[in-house]
Amino acid sequence: MKGGKVMKNKEIKKAMAVDIPVIYIEPDFPVKEKKLAIFLHGLGGTKEDLINYLEDMSDKGYIALSYDKYQHGERGTETSEEITKRVFTNLRKYGWPILGQTIIDTTRVIDWAIENLGVSSEVYMGGISMGGDISIAVAGIDRRIVRVAPVVTTPDWLRPGMYKLGSTTEILNPGKADSYAQFFYEEFNPITHLSRYIDTPPMRLQLGRDDTHIPPENAERFKSMLAELSQEAADRIEIAYLEGGNTNHMETIGRSDEWWPEHLNWWLKDNK
Repeated sequence: MKGGKVMKNKEIKKAMAVDIPVIYIEPDFPVKEKKLAIFLHGLGGTKEDLINYLEDMSDKGYIALSYDKYQHGERGTETSEEITKRVFTNLRKYGWPILGQTIIDTTRVIDWAIENLGVSSEVYMGGISMGGDISIAVAGIDRRIVRVAPVVTTPDWLRPGMYKLGSTTEILNPGKADSYAQFFYEEFNPITHLSRYIDTPPMRLQLGRDDTHIPPENAERFKSMLAELSQEAADRIEIAYLEGGNTNHMETIGRSDEWWPEHLNWWLKDNK
């Protein structure tokens, strides 16, 4: 059990999308059209952490796929604790390349899935924490993304007001980017590329009301700034909040039984 969810023990298939290890679960019933839904893990996680989510996604009639982000899982050399500790010593220098390279990787995974799994070119994408950040950014550059479902996430890579994970008193020093990291920020940061979202696909951001690690104000500001360019575009972005009790970052993720069913049903319509 992960995040309050019971695993269903479906068949998990493994493959290499060029040089990127992926796992996916296919629906166990006939579907009208093969559709791809991608869900990505957070910092320090792996694709296997999301198997229970993938099982639910496949129950909706989608080929549910995840892969290890850059420097994670089979693509990394550090433990979860080691990479998390390293990234938080300088979030901009070490975190932005993970975001940027994984965004590029996503386009390659989609290409692979269309060619090798026979899925439609209309792709559904979401993710948790850093995985959600990636899904928002990909939606701005790849028009094959048609519906986006990020969780405890931000469209602003500067993350103003970000506290250390689990803290309500200690602000995280984000560090300073080197030129390599800065390239990814300038290329992909959603809030500084608002024009890419004039034609944004429908997007639902599931946030924790009292998340101090990824404050909801960042998503709210993104939506309000987009509204200045296009109210129609901003109206396609929905922000949902987990309320009551402890709704900080990890606690919100752990209460997935309270937000995941509604989030999933909004994101993936039955494909049977």
